[in-house]
Amino acid sequence: MRFTPGPTTVPPTVREAMAAEQPNPDLEPEFADRYDDVCTKLAAIYDTSHDVVVPGGEGILGLEAAIASLVCPGDRVLCVSNGLYGDGFADFVDSYDGEAELVAAPYDEGYDLEAIATALEEADEAGDPFKLATLVHCETPTGTLNDMGPVLDLLEEHDVLSVVDAVSSLGGTSVPTDRIDVCLGASQKCFSAPPGLTTAAISDRAWAAMEERDPSSLYTNFLPWRDVSDGFPYTHLDANVAALDAALDRLLAEGLDSVFARHEAAAERCRERGAELGLELYPDLERASPTVTAFHLPGEARRIQQRVADEAGIVLATGLGELEDDILRLGHMGYNADVEKVDRAMNAVAAVLE
Repeated sequence: MRFTPGPTTVPPTVREAMAAEQPNPDLEPEFADRYDDVCTKLAAIYDTSHDVVVPGGEGILGLEAAIASLVCPGDRVLCVSNGLYGDGFADFVDSYDGEAELVAAPYDEGYDLEAIATALEEADEAGDPFKLATLVHCETPTGTLNDMGPVLDLLEEHDVLSVVDAVSSLGGTSVPTDRIDVCLGASQKCFSAPPGLTTAAISDRAWAAMEERDPSSLYTNFLPWRDVSDGFPYTHLDANVAALDAALDRLLAEGLDSVFARHEAAAERCRERGAELGLELYPDLERASPTVTAFHLPGEARRIQQRVADEAGIVLATGLGELEDDILRLGHMGYNADVEKVDRAMNAVAAVLE
């Protein structure tokens, strides 16, 4: 059993949809109709009136494309971070010749609101304001769900565009999409479809900013996806779109309130079992994500991961970067947001710890 925070286990109906014969995405109108349906279904899951687009490419494409589509050389970008993915946004900004200012908090703490407010105020006073800011809703490597509301308040006050990585939260918990200018998701997390597709909900003012930028690429550019009535920018991933379509049908048939409650119940069970075993969460409980649990096991995570795989046939994840051997992660998201599956995974962890 795979119990990781992405790619998640793919349900049988989704695998079957992917295996079926597909219409030609370049020539047959049936594919364009399916793509339109997928975007409509995604808008319901995003709970947004913004345009939704689905380029072909794994979720990291969305993070880079957001920067490539918006950042001109010399543009100032505020990168708000308390984790590895938040830090990574600054690297994308640098690679497109923007000027990134990283306002970072420790990985085990929340955003530094005072530092964010100060950075915004000083930029305005200097006459060199930020064009956009980047945030991560769920920092998957540490199992942290960030409270973005106060930061979005500040960005609105200073008229700064917002770009949010919601890859590991979208479809598993509520995301304030209509307050976000570019809200990014992906097929392989809470949707439980195979990797290969980026999703993005894009506001009118973000589109306007993209129109002002001279494009530096085709593949890492959202703008060609705004209107695909005359065809897609490149050959789309037909089977992946079919799989995502089936995965979205599952979520909508269940109902989002039920989906979110299922994720909360799975997370609560995982943490209850962890507490019984004496395991400590890496983030504080109030910031722990409903989609992934990160237990703090300094120097022990990889050993436990390997033993669980060898002895129970269950794949878990560890942390990333400097925390690779200090965090053990269980991904109760999407198809795996299930209390019985949580118990099976935690039983395996318990057996290793005995």
